[in-house]
Amino acid sequence: MEYIVDRFEAGVALLEPAQGPLRTEQVDRAQLPPETREGDVLIREGEAWKVDAAATAARRERLRRRFSFPKRTD
Repeated sequence: MEYIVDRFEAGVALLEPAQGPLRTEQVDRAQLPPETREGDVLIREGEAWKVDAAATAARRERLRRRFSFPKRTD
């Protein structure tokens, strides 16, 4: 299952399922890869977590396009 890192609070990562806000998971930050950042897509493999770099890049691009404004031409 894929999760999105919503935020970090006091050494705990708050994760939301990528398919929708079913329930937030709290995971000790030490259990995540050290390069994990807010907004990353994580995959749980047994007890281990892995950053899905391709899914993270695609998600960031979708958000960038969604929230970018057209440049003015006047």
